[in-house]
Amino acid sequence: MNDLEKYFTANTGRLIHKWKHYFEIYDRHFSRFRDTEVHVVEFGVSQGGSLQMWKNYFGPKAKIFGIDINHHCKKFEDEQVEIFIGDQEDRIFLKSLAKKIPKIDILIDDGGHAMKQQINTFEELFPYIDNNGVYLCEDLHTSYWPEWGGGYKKRGTFIQYSKNFIDFINAWHSVQKSKLRVTDFTNSAHSLHYYDSVLVIEKRPMKKPFHLKTGAPTIPDLNPPMSSFRRFKGQWKHTIDRIIRGR
Repeated sequence: MNDLEKYFTANTGRLIHKWKHYFEIYDRHFSRFRDTEVHVVEFGVSQGGSLQMWKNYFGPKAKIFGIDINHHCKKFEDEQVEIFIGDQEDRIFLKSLAKKIPKIDILIDDGGHAMKQQINTFEELFPYIDNNGVYLCEDLHTSYWPEWGGGYKKRGTFIQYSKNFIDFINAWHSVQKSKLRVTDFTNSAHSLHYYDSVLVIEKRPMKKPFHLKTGAPTIPDLNPPMSSFRRFKGQWKHTIDRIIRGR
């Protein structure tokens, strides 16, 4: 049991509502920021319990920014916590956050969980996350729930939208540049981590990958070059055709 789960289990203060398996995910991706001047942005303040959990976990140097549509959440502000009130789906509001929050090291989307909210938040704020920061969107099971705008393989869900990220991080290797090209996402996303109901994107400045060889070969290469393979395949097909025709 990590420190986050210990805090959650012992909590008798403000309400915290989390799926149990999230704590391992949080600790895996957030632990390197502990006891630093980390700036954490969390969409979805609710009863304010998670804000206190983050303060306890990250330490006194951390600055926590909470975003919620409920104006009553303002009461949870303190010396380490600042609350912004607004609609997560509103792109104008999201753009204003990018100007008001000095830095984003970690962005946690635990907000409204509707498709446009998640997509709009990603599109507007992912570019503002620090070059070595972390984006985490949770409760992605709503992408499968019709009442939230979801459905299995339904177009427009966040899950379907995020599947494009797999192509984007591999865009260096695309030979169809008109369909898949290197983007700002390709240049800034180091890795994608999918878990049950959670997507984590670790950012890092990226450059075009390259491969190297060391040592000396000692046996013939088992796999011929593709051009040779195609010639062999054509010759083999011609031979089989001759056998079938009895020639």
